[in-house]
Amino acid sequence: MPPRSETLPGGIVRLTKLLAHLNSPPKLALAGVKSLRMSLASQNDDFGARHFVDTDLPRIRYANPNLDIQVQQVKKGQHDIWRPEMELELENGTVQKLDLQDKWSTTILKELMEVAGGDPWKRHVAESKSAGMPLLPGEHLHQAEERRLKVRKWKRGEVKVLPTLQEHLKMQAEEGKAKIGPKKDPKGVKISPPPPATESTTEATS
Repeated sequence: MPPRSETLPGGIVRLTKLLAHLNSPPKLALAGVKSLRMSLASQNDDFGARHFVDTDLPRIRYANPNLDIQVQQVKKGQHDIWRPEMELELENGTVQKLDLQDKWSTTILKELMEVAGGDPWKRHVAESKSAGMPLLPGEHLHQAEERRLKVRKWKRGEVKVLPTLQEHLKMQAEEGKAKIGPKKDPKGVKISPPPPATESTTEATS
């Protein structure tokens, strides 16, 4: 007799797997969060943040159906240098920002849950430590890779705090304004605008 998965329509099998993923422990319910906003590269960078969006954010949406979630994915140009960021607007009116630069998805998820996971997450942490289990699947491997990446960047002198996407766009706008200055003639000499006409100058020329 063939396995049951081979006798079911493909759509049902995929749906079953999806539901199993969405319901996998721990439940990612957020307490006291009004909105969650993310900004990150759409490709070729921010691998941990992109994996978080693909894998963990659907579970967060499933556990928090009324949460306002906004994701801004932007294609980075050759000279665009900025870091991914998560911004949490809490129900008490405060805003908390999480720097996602060079972080794996498990680190991002842990930092989010430490801020907004509430008592259920604290219980999960206590139970995992008591059982000697990782908080999230693959956590130890991801932490090791994260450390190796940071060490490589430190040795290359590449460790620095990058601006966020919004800060980057603001700097670009300011640089654009700075380039718009007084007009120059072909020799590069600034051309000052003529003085405004007055009553005396008008009579002298007439």
